[in-house]
This record gives sequence, C-alpha cells and structure tokens, in this order.
Amino acid sequence: MRVLVTCPPMLRQIERFRPQFDALGWEVTAPDVVQVLTVEELVDLVPQHDGWIIGDDPATAEVFQAGAAGRLKAAVKWGIGVDNVDFAAARALGLPIINTPNMFGGEVADLALSYLLALARETFAIDRGIREGQWPKPAGISLGGRTLGLIGLGDIGRNLAKRALACDMRVIAWDPGFTTPPDGLEAVEVAAWPARIEEADFLAFTCALTPTNRHMLNAETLAAAKDGVRVVNVARGPLIDEPALIAALQSDKVYAAGLDVFEVEPLPMKSPLRSHPRCILGSHNGSNTLDAVVRASLRAIDLMDGFLKG
Repeated sequence: MRVLVTCPPMLRQIERFRPQFDALGWEVTAPDVVQVLTVEELVDLVPQHDGWIIGDDPATAEVFQAGAAGRLKAAVKWGIGVDNVDFAAARALGLPIINTPNMFGGEVADLALSYLLALARETFAIDRGIREGQWPKPAGISLGGRTLGLIGLGDIGRNLAKRALACDMRVIAWDPGFTTPPDGLEAVEVAAWPARIEEADFLAFTCALTPTNRHMLNAETLAAAKDGVRVVNVARGPLIDEPALIAALQSDKVYAAGLDVFEVEPLPMKSPLRSHPRCILGSHNGSNTLDAVVRASLRAIDLMDGFLKG
C-alpha cells in the first residue's frame, strides 16, 4: 500500500512512525510541505497513492476526483478542522474519509491561555524592549475578575473555559450547539452571538470554520465590542475579517491581538499585522507538541489501516 502524508506536524516527526509503517507494509510518501500543497500538486500526487493523510491542504472535489480515478481508496484528515476538505465529494466517490477529533484540545487551549496572559501583562512588549536595551515596565491588567468571551464550546473551547475559570475569570460563551453550559462548566454563561459582546474584555476564537460563521468578527461586531478589547484566535483565520481587525487595532478599539491563524497563510509580508506593536503572531502551530502530534498521528495511522483493510 502506498500512503501520502501531507500534514506538516506529522511530517516533521515522520521517522518516529517508520516502525508502524513497516509493520503495516506501507510505502509512505513524505513531501516537503511548509503549510499546504497546491491543488495542482495534489492532483498529481494523490492518484499515485492508496491512502492520503491530509493536513490543511485544499482537499477539493477536483483532487478527490483525480484520486478516485487513480489508486486512492481512503483518506484521513489529520486533526480537528475540516473546513479545507470536501467530505461530501469524497463520499460521493465512494471514498471512506474521517478526521481525528478530540486529540489536542488541551494543547490548543494552553496556547490560547498563553496568549491571554501575554496580552494581559504585555510580556511581548517587555521582551522586545529588553532585547533592544530598554527596561520597560508596562502596567498590564489582571485576568481575575475580567470577562472572557469564548467563541466555541468544542474540545478546545471547553478546555480553555476550564483554564479561564481557574484564573478567576468570568466566561461568556457563544456556540449554537449549546443553550446551557456543558456538564462540569456550569459557571459558564451561554449567549447567542453577538449578544453581550460588549461585556467581554477578551474574545477568544476556538470554534470550527463553517459557511455561516466566516467573518463573524467584522466591523459591525467589533463596533459593538468593548473599547480596548483583546482578541485571540487559535481556530481558523477567516473567522475574523482581517482588514476590519487591522482597522480596529489601528484605532485602539482593539487594544491587542494574539493570532495563531490568518486568512492567508503564511501571513503575507505586506500585512500590517506584522508591524503592529501590540500583536503576537503565531504560525498555525497550536496543536504542535511532541505528545499531541504522536497521539494524533497514531490515531490517523490506525484509522487509515482500518480503511485500507476494508
């Protein structure tokens, strides 16, 4: 069996999984991928393989059609997010496909909390100042008593809510799947987006990207938010209208932002976010710990093995 892996975190540890590949009799293709391959590259590669472990690549109907016309028998989306994968197209072609949910909610929530803390205490500004020979002492804000507006109560959102509550924060959450708080998180207050957005000192995005929530944070919802709100996004870039966020940062409507994801990735060099002094920028790396990558990769291998064995 030939299996294509295009998920960068798994690729960076690919040698760790060679024993599993050998035991299963897989011949694995591990291309050099920074973030994603193009549709053209995938149309060429995918048909040459029986299985495809997908990263954030454009897994479109065109790619699956090419794969089905070749050797492709099944696909597994590594990780949680599925907005880049046309599941309906794959299934219409008779290709089994699944993702690997609930693999790293804690890891991504840890990163989100680190952004909350950094934006609150302005540790990024202190670090930059020290490197330049200064000795800055910005007066930050405390997390205790502040309100976190949490967008999404899935695995990541619930983990972040637990961490925020442990920091004595108040949590208002928006998730169409919940009208009451999840079990164990009874202190979380549930609302319908964007009601009560003006109460939030922080907005943290942890939800999936869907056709209905693209640009849910935009000029209109930002105008309703509290002056000086701090924004964190560890979910998907298109949840936020980036030009609207940039304008809000420039006007100080948004005081600071911690962004692990962007509308275009990698972040274009010309983006004003790169030069804004109160932004912390990530590389879509929230789930990438050694432990989480091994956990998710072994799960993806197991699922693919089951598909390929029928």
